[in-house]
Amino acid sequence: MEKRNIPISLPVTGNDEWQALKEPLETGWLTAGPKVRAFEDAFAERHQVKYAIAVTSATTALHLALIALDIKAGDEVIVPAFTWVSTANVVLYQGAEVVFCDIDPKTFNLDPKKLKEKITPKTKAIMVVHLFGLCAPMDEIKTIAGNIPLIEDGACAAGSACKGVPAGGLGLMGCFSFHPRKSITTGEGGMITTNHDILGEKLQILRNHGASISEEQRHHGAKPYILPDFNVLGYNYRMTDLQGATGLVQLKKLDQFIDERARWADYYKRELTSISWLSLPDFSDDYKHGWQSFVLLIDEEKAPCSRNEIMECLQEAGISTRPGTHAVHMLGFYREKYSIQPQDYPGAQIANDKSISIPLHNRMAKEDFEYIVHAIKNIS
Repeated sequence: MEKRNIPISLPVTGNDEWQALKEPLETGWLTAGPKVRAFEDAFAERHQVKYAIAVTSATTALHLALIALDIKAGDEVIVPAFTWVSTANVVLYQGAEVVFCDIDPKTFNLDPKKLKEKITPKTKAIMVVHLFGLCAPMDEIKTIAGNIPLIEDGACAAGSACKGVPAGGLGLMGCFSFHPRKSITTGEGGMITTNHDILGEKLQILRNHGASISEEQRHHGAKPYILPDFNVLGYNYRMTDLQGATGLVQLKKLDQFIDERARWADYYKRELTSISWLSLPDFSDDYKHGWQSFVLLIDEEKAPCSRNEIMECLQEAGISTRPGTHAVHMLGFYREKYSIQPQDYPGAQIANDKSISIPLHNRMAKEDFEYIVHAIKNIS
């Protein structure tokens, strides 16, 4: 086969998004305004929630979720040991303590069997990550958590669902990312969802400096020259209308993108199932996978070489890969802060050392998928 160059991920943007940017550019309404509001309304409708609050990133969404719950010094928040570092970082932003919980390497999500032992009287929230677009086992987690608030880190999970309920409505709050590696993008950007009236209103105020009303409400109100009240400490975590306009266009394509990814994920599973040293994504019909990434586990005892050597082989063939993500407890900062050893969370350690994400995105051609399968089958 002729050598190809296949990136790990590429966003799908084009003339539709370009045209959508014209209105905010022409009207001059560039900061949070009517396009953001329309994007929020459409996202809430798609994910079957009452409130969707657009912010600057999934990290700031997670941060605001903790602020809204009044998480503070002396509190503990449980975080999966295998996730992007932001899930843990935001806990420290609030002066609280991170309590890591191991994951199930078959799903890469929090292992409910390991959760109960992590809960203490200081536990004030649990971060439940829907990693790579697969929802965590929320029913089991809810049973163990009891009244402890569950915050969904759905950075990868726009459009995902569990038992027919979309991500973002499975816990008390849900947090999403629109980074270019996600299924839909606004460049950077995030969203918080909730069905809780008090939290929904509180989050809108917190993301806008603590202002009692939004800029749009003030400008279109009876007295636009009067500044709003500021009764709480707030943050400038607002999405721009340029991003909102882009998000509106992208959201209309979300289901198309996921369906297309799902078809090619099935192709991968059919073609790679005979390789004894690969573990493929496996989940029940209760779950609708969002397929932000296609992540495999390498059995190095059976594989012809190590995970990193396999990634090097694929790189030489022009195929970009990545580890699934990182085990946060193995990162230098957290390892030293909490005096943690890699083997303290064996599921996360396996995922950290043996996972590999191969390209799965909507700018790939049939020939790209066939090329990747051929390259993997010929690793020796």
